[in-house]
Amino acid sequence: MSNTVLLLKPNEIEKVKSHYMKFKVERSAPGVIFAAKLADTAITIYKSGKVMFQGNGSTREASLWGTSSTKTTTTGAKGDHLPPNFATLSVLGSDETGTGDYFGPITVAACFVRSEQVELVKALGVKDSKMLTDDIMRKMAPDLMATLTHSVLVLKNEKYNDIQSRGSSQGKIKALMHNQALKHVLKKMDSEKPAYILIDQFAERGIYYNHIKMEKEIVRENVLFSTKAEQLHVSVAAASIIARYAFLKEMDRLTEIAGTTIPKGASAKVDEIAAKIYLKHGEEFLKSITKWHFANTGKAINIVNKKRF
Repeated sequence: MSNTVLLLKPNEIEKVKSHYMKFKVERSAPGVIFAAKLADTAITIYKSGKVMFQGNGSTREASLWGTSSTKTTTTGAKGDHLPPNFATLSVLGSDETGTGDYFGPITVAACFVRSEQVELVKALGVKDSKMLTDDIMRKMAPDLMATLTHSVLVLKNEKYNDIQSRGSSQGKIKALMHNQALKHVLKKMDSEKPAYILIDQFAERGIYYNHIKMEKEIVRENVLFSTKAEQLHVSVAAASIIARYAFLKEMDRLTEIAGTTIPKGASAKVDEIAAKIYLKHGEEFLKSITKWHFANTGKAINIVNKKRF
């Protein structure tokens, strides 16, 4: 389905509403203030001032009011060149979190957002997860998971440590997880296909595909890579929120079994908490809830030795 999105001023919005008033239909989706349906085009106006034209006649109708204002590039983003109006297309996006945290898992999520869902997802507050608090993402994620076709993978620490100790780099682990999450979503989509797949880039294309070259199924069709991908399409932003939610849930579980609040990151505070857990539960327990090859392990053991002597 072709679509065009315009960003119009309030007086222009009123003209659009007046023009299509006799074709008005009721839509109760969040953020929608007006909707109309022609024989070949659906028109939806959002509180944000954006007007979406969908259908075979979308270009014709949108041309009555201006040109698309949707940007497809983000300052500082590096990676593949994106097609025009990329932010409005049906895209399957993937992202990960937990890679730099000593405690807790790596989580990867893939999420498909159809073109007609883009404005709805934005209206629900989805944006770059770095601009959202963990508490907000805890509230948002269940609604996104109930609405959007997605897959989320959680690699717990024991399995991560085993894979890493056998020679797999974190980059390879992430590539395998992204490929698997994308495969899961594509299978759930059945015969439907995204216009593009966007991976939040953590490795160059050649390196990424070299990591997964031994996999039986490799997702390659219409795959794009870009840094700052959360700002380029809401599918990646939604995937990031879902991945973060899964990470936080696992951190909650670790906090419960450790009997102390498990901190995020890899700071000196993390070293202190790791030493405390080591003294209380022993080395094997600490290893089971951390990325053991991180430098924090040695620092925590040094703290333990100082406390013992």
